[in-house]
Amino acid sequence: MAARPTLEFFYDCSSPWTYLAFTRAIPMCEELGVDIDWRPIIVGGVFNAVNQDLYEYRAGFLAKDSPKLRYFLKDMEDWARLCEITLAWPEGHPVNAVKAMRGALYAHDQGLLVPYSLEVFRQYWGGGNSNIADEAVLRQIADRAGLDGDALLSATADQVYKDRLRANTDEVIARGGFGSPTMFIGDDMYFGNDRMELVRFALQRLS
Repeated sequence: MAARPTLEFFYDCSSPWTYLAFTRAIPMCEELGVDIDWRPIIVGGVFNAVNQDLYEYRAGFLAKDSPKLRYFLKDMEDWARLCEITLAWPEGHPVNAVKAMRGALYAHDQGLLVPYSLEVFRQYWGGGNSNIADEAVLRQIADRAGLDGDALLSATADQVYKDRLRANTDEVIARGGFGSPTMFIGDDMYFGNDRMELVRFALQRLS
């Protein structure tokens, strides 16, 4: 009998496309009987290492109205309706997500990574206060996910969680990743929400 496949899912919550892919991966893998290995990263660290051109492109792209920008926002809204979530472009994007993603590793250790990450996504992209760098906001997110807010904030300053987040980020870079979400099935890499059907197809073949 073939070994049960695992989907490695490297992600940062400060991406709308990652939010979409995250919410789609959960029911897909439940349906297929596939385990998900959630791997929090800092996507800015990935960009700094292998994709610095994105900063200039993104600044220019978002700075002025254009047909492409209008379509980008429309496309995001269409995906949000399909996935039954709220997506609103947050003020001040991108917000520093380092503490939030260290918190995801702490939540993983408590068995609550998925509810915690979903709360981070909702806070950042749901049209409210997107400042997930604010400790008061993170404490509220932790509480809603069933975590001890003070313990989570303490963990975000712990060198163990700093090192684990850096290790995940370094690993995805070393394996050829250049953004979020980056997914692996074995050594086979997939990038982006729009590759989820290819991920499904690959998992079905292995299953």
